[in-house]
Amino acid sequence: MFVNSLLLALREIRRNVMRSFLTILGIVIGVASVIIMVTIGGGATAQVSQQISSLGTNLLMVRVGQRMGGGQTSAAPSFDLEDVQAIYREIPSITAIAPSSSQRLVAVYSNKNWSTTATGVDNEFFKVRNWPVLAGRQFLGSELRSGKAVCLVGATVRKELFGEQDPIGSKIRMDTFSCQVIGVLEAKGQSTFGSDQDDLVLLPLRTLQRRIAGNQDISLIQVSVAEGESTDKAKGDIESLLRGRRHISETENDNFQVMDMKEVTRMLTGTTQILTALLGAVAAVSLLVGGIGIMNIMLVSVTERTREIGIRLAIGAREREVLLQFLVEAVALSSFGGLVGVIVALGGSVGLAKVLNVPFILNPGIIVLSFLFSAAVGVVFGFFPARKAARLDPIDALRHE
Repeated sequence: MFVNSLLLALREIRRNVMRSFLTILGIVIGVASVIIMVTIGGGATAQVSQQISSLGTNLLMVRVGQRMGGGQTSAAPSFDLEDVQAIYREIPSITAIAPSSSQRLVAVYSNKNWSTTATGVDNEFFKVRNWPVLAGRQFLGSELRSGKAVCLVGATVRKELFGEQDPIGSKIRMDTFSCQVIGVLEAKGQSTFGSDQDDLVLLPLRTLQRRIAGNQDISLIQVSVAEGESTDKAKGDIESLLRGRRHISETENDNFQVMDMKEVTRMLTGTTQILTALLGAVAAVSLLVGGIGIMNIMLVSVTERTREIGIRLAIGAREREVLLQFLVEAVALSSFGGLVGVIVALGGSVGLAKVLNVPFILNPGIIVLSFLFSAAVGVVFGFFPARKAARLDPIDALRHE
């Protein structure tokens, strides 16, 4: 009986191809929209996690100043090397610590110049940030101690100043002095916060302090916590230590921030997941609109085929057979729309992922769920017209013109 109903449904769909196509268009759009939104949202979430993890594993960032409204930071005394040494000495869960200080300036090579960020660091920076040197070498111990004029350049600075030329051994002018390029950093790309991570020049910390900043200040301390150790505990220990060293009373707020990158990851991925769910829910509304379209067309079909239904009932067809015939037709329409929607969604997701430069992550669960939901829409919205057809009086149906 089911097979016969399915064949009748397919014959009726084939008889009115254009009408059937327009009927399922809402289902196609709904299924495709849901899958595309969820797929792109999943790719964006994965990209956020990947970009933050590129900053370093189990990373804590200790910054000067208290976070205020509008993303601004209040003024506060800078850190110094004694603060760095105290953190490394008294917090046992730390594996590496990298102090740094930065200033914006213009780097000049030959007839090219580029506004960039000069950052003073030591060799622990490469370990904490998981940032390998693509070509050349890191700083020597003697260069760090003496504050020698040497530097490593990021991929963006290399491109803007040197193009395809090998920069190793060349000298670039930084503010009032020249430094020799001893290495090129591996490209990391744009960060989650929109900044270009490769737009920087690394100098020995002492070089930047003496020749550019003119002070011994440290504005940022990056701390790598040992694998398996609690970053929350390390964060609390650092806060307690620095409050004591900076003589902050119990009634005063911190004049520094300790930011756990795992917390940032959870916050940003949580935000993208909520937005993905919201967009998916909005897109799912079009599935309901498509279901209403199916109901409308099925009611029209019942009216058009009233005489046919009357003949079937008159020659012995039971109500449930007529009900099944129209219900199968509605489910066939919605299921076919769901299948086309899945195909459109896969193509659209791949293309949109390339345009937005986010990874394409296939989610089989949402594909199956969307398809089943589209079939369920056919059941729900096809039941009323099918029941109406099954309950027609044979005599009245035969009299229908």
